[in-house]
Amino acid sequence: MKIPKAFWALALTVITWASAFPAIRVGLDGFGVAGLSLGRLMVASVALAVAAPFLGVRMPKRRDLPMIVLCGVTGMSAYQILLNWGEVHVSAGTASLLIAVAPVFSVLLAAAFLGERITWLKSAGSLVAIAGVAVIVLAGGHAEYTASAWVVLAAAAVQGTYHFATKPLLARYTGLEVACYAMWAGTLFLLPVLPRMVHGFATAPADAVASTIFLGIFPSAIGFVAWGYAVARLSLASSTAALYLVPPVALIVAYVWLGEVPPPLSLVGGVLGIAGVALINHRPRRAASTAPTEDGEVACSDGRDGKEKLSDRRPV
Repeated sequence: MKIPKAFWALALTVITWASAFPAIRVGLDGFGVAGLSLGRLMVASVALAVAAPFLGVRMPKRRDLPMIVLCGVTGMSAYQILLNWGEVHVSAGTASLLIAVAPVFSVLLAAAFLGERITWLKSAGSLVAIAGVAVIVLAGGHAEYTASAWVVLAAAAVQGTYHFATKPLLARYTGLEVACYAMWAGTLFLLPVLPRMVHGFATAPADAVASTIFLGIFPSAIGFVAWGYAVARLSLASSTAALYLVPPVALIVAYVWLGEVPPPLSLVGGVLGIAGVALINHRPRRAASTAPTEDGEVACSDGRDGKEKLSDRRPV
């Protein structure tokens, strides 16, 4: 049986996003936290700028610039700085487990500012995910690990803010367009650390330079393009379920690439966190069927005018 191209694109997304966590550990050597953050975004921004005309990326409207700035500052600039900073002492696999709970923060922000109702499933899922985070934070057994785990959790929080901030934009733009706008805005905000990035490219070990370029081209640029292609052609259930594979794949890649083995308690906490996010994303079965449209929306066949964007989920 021939496998649809959309499934291959989804698999590529999972692998590239999962591989970002160990690549960060390698890239930190020689670049440092700030230099790696800008280096990755700069490479991705250039790659997306070259591809944008061929991908049909439109110019954003002026009224949307404040929200695009918020997306860039949170989902790109702050996220990169915090995640890279946290991975100085937290293993790549453990970091992926902590980042997986970002939807909890999106749910809380949507409830606080958009008046969205928190169902009992979302409440239960949030509590389970938070319990998982607590287990991961306490798993390392030393102060540096615990402090860095909190920093990675802060990265998950700003990523949750990014998801929340993209909601109004996704009503007018595709997920790929929003990702491009945010990437370019986030790069601009990190330009003050340009000397550190230049120094990194000039003096860092070859594997660190290669990892930084890899992070910009594959997880950040190709990953977004593949994700946009997949979610426009697959169901909500298939796309969401695939994202649960990112932490397990990250653990495998980190073990093969770096020989990292996270503390056993971190794995227990990670299972709890992913289970909690699964509860948050769970939707009761409806009689009506859904089918994805070209821009990644799921239109309901029962006549409801509500549409749900698939492309507002970004693990890495």
